[in-house]
Amino acid sequence: MYENWKIQTGKFLTAQTISLFGSALVQYAMVWYLTLYTGFGKVLTLSTICGFLPQVLISLFAGTWLDRYNRKKLMMISDGMIAFVTGILGISFSMGKATTAGVIMVLAMRSVGSGIQTPATQAVIPQLVPKEALVQVNGIQSTSSAITNFLAPAASGAVLGILGIEATLFLDVITAVMGISITSTIMIPELKAKTEASSWIQMAEGVGFIRKNQDVCYLLLFEFVTMFFVTPSAFLTPLLVSRSFGEEVWRLTCSEMIYSLGTILGGLLLAVWKGYPRRAKATLLTGTWYGMLMFGLGLAPTFGVYLLCNTLIGIASPCYNAPMTAFLQDRVPQEYHGRVFGFLQIAMSMAFPLGMLIFGPLADVMEIRLLLFIGGSGVLGVMAYSFFRKKLNF
Repeated sequence: MYENWKIQTGKFLTAQTISLFGSALVQYAMVWYLTLYTGFGKVLTLSTICGFLPQVLISLFAGTWLDRYNRKKLMMISDGMIAFVTGILGISFSMGKATTAGVIMVLAMRSVGSGIQTPATQAVIPQLVPKEALVQVNGIQSTSSAITNFLAPAASGAVLGILGIEATLFLDVITAVMGISITSTIMIPELKAKTEASSWIQMAEGVGFIRKNQDVCYLLLFEFVTMFFVTPSAFLTPLLVSRSFGEEVWRLTCSEMIYSLGTILGGLLLAVWKGYPRRAKATLLTGTWYGMLMFGLGLAPTFGVYLLCNTLIGIASPCYNAPMTAFLQDRVPQEYHGRVFGFLQIAMSMAFPLGMLIFGPLADVMEIRLLLFIGGSGVLGVMAYSFFRKKLNF
């Protein structure tokens, strides 16, 4: 089953990295376009909702489709759909007929494609990779994603400034074609279990599987609650930087890039590490580290100390996520991978908007430092409860 798995996995990760890079370029370009040409907070709020809500809705069905149909074809179709609507938007810009509503609509349609693409990637990896190498491969994937996120803002800004938004949009079409072409050559084993049951029945079976498996059920709840409390450090740090250290653009850029640099280092650490004696302990340890560093962000007396804490948070992020992903890839039967990772996507996609609904308005009446203390306390509380009650068993 895993014959030539390194070659096949290498091609798969290459295709995903190329496609992700093009998508990241466009995502930054579209958000910056809305920021520069509208300047309205309501428009950015609407664009954020359009970036998350469609993923939640489509993930309800995407997991079932991934367990029912050919995963490689679904990935290629979703990538092609994203490229198609992006190309249409590029043409409309070229003809001078693009509108803000059109940009937001394309953001929503791209979100639908991402809602299929993300769980598909997580479901395909265990079909290609033997279980003893899952953590390392997930670490390599985290590294490639982090490098993409590190380079994309600068690359998008350069292309947008020199060639305009049309060229940026068409560049995503080119990278999508490259990614699809490589993906088409990958030999992904067919699932042994096939079913003629309807999508609704399969979805119900997925829910039933999660409810019966307490470890999986608690892990999804654990991830949702943790991500909710992580929200202040994920979305409100630009306000902390501008209010506490200065409003210069270079400070905001450094803050974003230094976090991505940390995730690169964390991914490399996973790639060379042979594995964990207890994956749950690794997740709880790095989760505790993350919670303490949220306090560090709030207590940082200088911008340099803040950047150091942000780098360490970046290192912690893949080390926190990879053991959980590897556990699900290893423990959950492959015929349920699509549905389980679909529900994981839902948990993560819902946690951040819900967190922003609460922490976002509070940021206008409270210090960001205090919100970081609240979020960090919540993360530490979740880690302590899970450790002492032995809730994570993997």
